[in-house]
Amino acid sequence: MIILGLNAENSLDQVHVPLLHADCRYTMHAYVNNWQQRVLQKYYYGRSNWQDGTTQFWALIKRYATPSSKIIEIGAGSTNETTRFLSTIGQVTGLDVASSVERNQHVSTAVIFDGTHIPLNTGSFDLAVSNYVNEHVQNPLGLAREICRVLRPGRYYVFRTPNLWHYVSLVAKVTPHGFHKIIANCLRHLPSNADDPYRTYHRMNTKGRCSRILIDAGFTIELIRVIEAEPSYGMVSRLLFYPLMAWERILNSSSFFENLRVNILCVAKKKES
Repeated sequence: MIILGLNAENSLDQVHVPLLHADCRYTMHAYVNNWQQRVLQKYYYGRSNWQDGTTQFWALIKRYATPSSKIIEIGAGSTNETTRFLSTIGQVTGLDVASSVERNQHVSTAVIFDGTHIPLNTGSFDLAVSNYVNEHVQNPLGLAREICRVLRPGRYYVFRTPNLWHYVSLVAKVTPHGFHKIIANCLRHLPSNADDPYRTYHRMNTKGRCSRILIDAGFTIELIRVIEAEPSYGMVSRLLFYPLMAWERILNSSSFFENLRVNILCVAKKKES
């Protein structure tokens, strides 16, 4: 699970907790109570075979990056941990619909766009990345075509996005955006000054839908899988955490349940010609 790179002032112990969620796109330092530290350590971070979703996502990015890659991050936003990581493997151009991208300390160039048309040259980048962005895109095919255009032939688009069939995304799909703003940050146990969740459309949020859109845009699918991580929406209460943890254990018990897991990891390759 990951939460946004903002600091909160309170008396609780500070730990960096990777928390996965559907509506929030970046990473922050989380302030959690002692019981939360204990259960996360006991049931997740203390397990030798446990790997959080962000570690898996970053490993994919590193696998498909080239030395000194020219990287475009779609939906880069303000300063955050994913952009910081990207800046360690290449030069990052941050693209966003919001002017907050201009405050991102880890991008070499900040570009504001309309959400579909990328105002950059064809074949300019070695790698495209987005993290919790595609669920917010109104025209995913149009944007995927533009991502394909600005990539060099044979290069990759790596992204993480929520899976529509997970309970978090299903609730987000059937409830109004005003409800998300009221309840989402509370359930994720985020500080009061965390950003509000962005509006979601979920038009590219199943394995099948991702594959069809990417292929139509000019990509081939290199890898696509669905993962389940710690139950970040259960951090508000033990009464919520333990049932959601039990559900996580069920989803990870068999590949039969893959399509019900929380996040899609995907790598798409632009055709050579």
